[in-house]
Amino acid sequence: MGGLTAGGVSSSKQKAYARQISLSHVPSKKPKTDQIISFSDADLEGVLMPHNDAMVIDMIISNLLVKKVLVDNGSSADILYYHAFKQMGIPEDRLKPFNSHLYGFSGNIVPVEGSIELPVWIGNAPRHSFAMIEFLVVKAQSTYNAILGRPGQNLLRAITSTYHQKMKFITPEGIREVRGNQIQSRECYATLLRGKPAAESLPIEMFDLRDEAQVMRNESVEDLENIPLFESGNGEKVARVGSSLPDNLKMNLIKFLRQNSDVFAWSPADIPEIDPKLSIHRLNVDPTSKPVKQRRRSFTPERQKAIGEEIEKLLQAEFIEEIHYPDWLANVVMVKKSNGKWRICIDFTNLNEACPKDSYPLLKIDQLIDATSGHELLSFMDAFSGYNQIRMYDEDIPKTVFITDQGLYCNKVMPFGLKNAGVTYQRLVN
Repeated sequence: MGGLTAGGVSSSKQKAYARQISLSHVPSKKPKTDQIISFSDADLEGVLMPHNDAMVIDMIISNLLVKKVLVDNGSSADILYYHAFKQMGIPEDRLKPFNSHLYGFSGNIVPVEGSIELPVWIGNAPRHSFAMIEFLVVKAQSTYNAILGRPGQNLLRAITSTYHQKMKFITPEGIREVRGNQIQSRECYATLLRGKPAAESLPIEMFDLRDEAQVMRNESVEDLENIPLFESGNGEKVARVGSSLPDNLKMNLIKFLRQNSDVFAWSPADIPEIDPKLSIHRLNVDPTSKPVKQRRRSFTPERQKAIGEEIEKLLQAEFIEEIHYPDWLANVVMVKKSNGKWRICIDFTNLNEACPKDSYPLLKIDQLIDATSGHELLSFMDAFSGYNQIRMYDEDIPKTVFITDQGLYCNKVMPFGLKNAGVTYQRLVN
């Protein structure tokens, strides 16, 4: 596909963009990274060989898991097909007019219904890449739901190898990757050869970045019993113990939990603050980086209400405070949870790019699992709002500002999404 490019849609902008090639090189304003993306034979593990398969991946678009997305380095536009657009339930009045043309492979003009900017994630949180991508909505038959072209790949800082069937991208947690789905790729190709480009069912599913792991978990090997931690029998303040535990062990465990009930938190207000002398989160922003103020995004009344309710909770817990005249400014990102409620995230993409990576080693899950071997009991603890117990360094607080309809707020405690936040938390745990 050819059409929307970095040069813009007007004739003057396109000519100016073309003239840049003859000008002397101008250094990029983006902070450089010391992370190197490479591919080797080790990346071929699991790839069906030989092959000439297109790169087809799953991608989260506007909080929906969209399958059958073609990664096309030859496309100068990011495409969302109209049938997928309708399945996603996005109102058509959100489409903006597109005052240019989109050209197909043979040079024919492809009709465009309009353009729309949508949040996109690839990978699994927190090791994911996020970008706001401008899609052209096209009413044409296709075996794909969408096409991720060069503009979207560049925004996601992604590099693709069709031979290795992998896309690798840079995140605050290091280099991450997604693998192409060769089965879906071949299904799309076979459907196209049969002359039926409009697939009967192109799956688009509700998706929650944080709750994905909960959906994939297997059922417990034994039933769990809810135990009130207080003699008053408050049904909401409970711990869960295995129902098959021996009676004497179960009673001793319940007694121990009730004796230490004061260590449990049931709301943000119950969470004690970690002594800053023990742990504090610093951004270490590159002093040569220019502060970025993101353009304010608009939300539907439903989402505005959810944002307002979350802001009120955070203010009451004293996790955030109002601020004026910030240099850095980020937007709120809404993610719908599996229970229908909204999770509020902050798009710290620009701020993270200005921060160096902390290479402190994180624990490996497989080693933790191996360490449990041979033990009779295993206890699980949900570190409720664990990040929010760590204060931000005072000089860095004004850099964590985000914008809402209620005003401008900054984070007094470490929020999710900041670069090296996981490292700071791991240092504290260790």
